[in-house]
Amino acid sequence: MKTLPALLRARWSGVALTACGSTTEDASDPADDTSAAETEDSAEETEDADAAETEEADTESEDADAAEEEGDAEEAEDTSSEAEVTLNVFIAASLNNAFEELKANYEAEHPNVTITLNAASSGTLLTQIQEGYDCDIFFSASTKEIDQLEEEGRIVDGTRTDLLKNEVVVITWQGSGTTVTGLDNLSEAASIALADGSVPVGRYTRTALQASGVLDSSLTASDITTAEVSEALGGVEINECANVSAVLQAVAEGSNEVGTVYYSDAYSEIDRIEILEHVSTDLTGNIIYPVAQVAPLDESAVSEEQTAAAEEFLAYITSDEAMEVFTTYMFLDNR
Repeated sequence: MKTLPALLRARWSGVALTACGSTTEDASDPADDTSAAETEDSAEETEDADAAETEEADTESEDADAAEEEGDAEEAEDTSSEAEVTLNVFIAASLNNAFEELKANYEAEHPNVTITLNAASSGTLLTQIQEGYDCDIFFSASTKEIDQLEEEGRIVDGTRTDLLKNEVVVITWQGSGTTVTGLDNLSEAASIALADGSVPVGRYTRTALQASGVLDSSLTASDITTAEVSEALGGVEINECANVSAVLQAVAEGSNEVGTVYYSDAYSEIDRIEILEHVSTDLTGNIIYPVAQVAPLDESAVSEEQTAAAEEFLAYITSDEAMEVFTTYMFLDNR
């Protein structure tokens, strides 16, 4: 049993310790110190882990940003490599329907390329090229024009393909009641639509009339005038047309009783016209459509992108895919 002095000493001892800021109850023991140290170490470890995780996340974010920037740069580079290009494609008038479809198909797959078509008689197109018109690809209705450009050094080496074949037909409009059956009795027509001698179909018609004895075979077919043809046929009225499309429309609308066009053209208006005769190639000779890339007069004026685009479009024109389109318009494969 504690005596009063002992109790008093205990109380004063507690008071004295309290006054110093540390009572007996607040005094730390070794176990408590160890626990506090462990807690502090754990907190430091947690802070270190959080810092490391944050740093790692920042690094990953920076890497992702860098990769995205690199991808954007590559995409921009790819886009810039597909520069906008316009190709000037000169085609014989008889090819126009087929090429409208080919143009649409190609531009849909190559949005950076615009195909500008110039459809006319092959002779007119040849003259335009010789005069300096911008032309990337020339598709003629006969070999004569391409042969001439090759002689003049205006065809890119190795690009020519004699791609298609066709045939000449004699036509009349539906319900005309004509007595004409073909070239043999062409003189019975009231009027004839005929392309001039510089136009391939007009030249082929003259060649056939020479082979059948109507025209002088000693003359160059393209040099025989329309007036001379009329005279040889007994003075029949002839409407001289600038190209095969003009002949077709003149007959289809009934302006002329008969005319000569390509089978491919006649087929495009088969609901309005009637085919009287398929003229044999024994009379006309082979009707070949060659295509080639045209060499510019000034190569420095043509970009590498332009040249490459022309090469790619030419490859498309001569492909099996394009040939399926040509054959639907009654052209024959001559490859």
